Amino acid sequence: MFNDGLLRGRRILVTGGGTGLGKGMAEKFLALGAEIFICGRRKSVCEATAAELMGKHGGKVTAYGVDIRDAAAVDAMVGDIFASGPLTDLINNAAGNFISRTEDLSPRGFDAVANIVLHGTFYVTHAVGRRWIAGGHRGNVVSIVVTWVYNGSPYVVPSVMSKSGVHAMTMSLATEWAHYGIRLNAIAPGVIPTEGASKRLSPGAGPTERTERSNPMGRVGRIEELQNLATFLISDGCDWLTGQTITLDGGQSHATGSNFYELRHWTDAQWQAARAAIKAQNEKDRAQRGG
Repeated sequence: MFNDGLLRGRRILVTGGGTGLGKGMAEKFLALGAEIFICGRRKSVCEATAAELMGKHGGKVTAYGVDIRDAAAVDAMVGDIFASGPLTDLINNAAGNFISRTEDLSPRGFDAVANIVLHGTFYVTHAVGRRWIAGGHRGNVVSIVVTWVYNGSPYVVPSVMSKSGVHAMTMSLATEWAHYGIRLNAIAPGVIPTEGASKRLSPGAGPTERTERSNPMGRVGRIEELQNLATFLISDGCDWLTGQTITLDGGQSHATGSNFYELRHWTDAQWQAARAAIKAQNEKDRAQRGG
C-alpha cells in the first residue's frame, strides 16, 4: 500500500512501544524508513524490542524506560530526544485497563488507569507539543482510544472516562494548534488481540472468542490494519485531516455497542474469580519489573 521509504527522515515516538499494538506500529514505521523512539515502564522490554526490530529491518530504534505518569520523567525523555533533533510524530499508545464493577473499585484502582491514560497522555503530548511550537516545527499526534468514547461502557469506567478525555484533547488541540502546523487525530480500534489486554479484560477466556461471535465480519482485527491506518494518519497524504477519531472495528460498535454490557449477567463468584486473576497478573508484572 505504501511506497518504500515513505517515512524516511521522520523521527517518531511511540509510547508503550515495547509490546502489543505499540510495538506493531513502531515496526511498520521503522520498515518505512523512520527513526523510532519507544518508551515503557520496563526498559529491558523496550531494549529487547528495539534490538529485535533493528535486527529485522535495520534502521535505528532507541529505547527509554519511562513511567509516563511522572511528568518530570516524561519531560526529561522528550528533552533528550529533541537534543539530537525534533520529533516529527508522536503516537500516544500507552494505556492500562481492567474490568471491574465500579462499586468494587478503590481510588487507587481508578488512579492506576487514569494516571496513565489521561494524565500520562497529556504529559507526553504537552512535552512534545510545546517544543514543536517553540521551535516552529510541524508535527502529528495520533492517539489510541476506544469506541466507548462515543457510547460509554460499564465495568471499565476509569478507561472510558480517561479515553474520553484523550478524545476531547484530540479535538481541542487540533483547533488550538492547527495554525502551528500540528495535527492531532485518534484511532478507536476494536479487538486486536494483545497479551496484556486479554488477561485483564477477558480473564479466563480466549482473547478472540467474544468478538468472533459478535462482530459483523466474524473476526478480530489484524495488526497490519492498525499499522496501515496509523501510517496514513501521519503521512502527508491528507494534511487537512485533523481532530478526528476513526473507528477501526469491522462495524462492531454499530452492531453491538462493542462494550462490556453483557457482563451484567456475571455472578459474584465470577467477579471474584476475575478479580483474583487480574491481581495475579499484576503481581506477575511487578515481579518482572523488579518490584
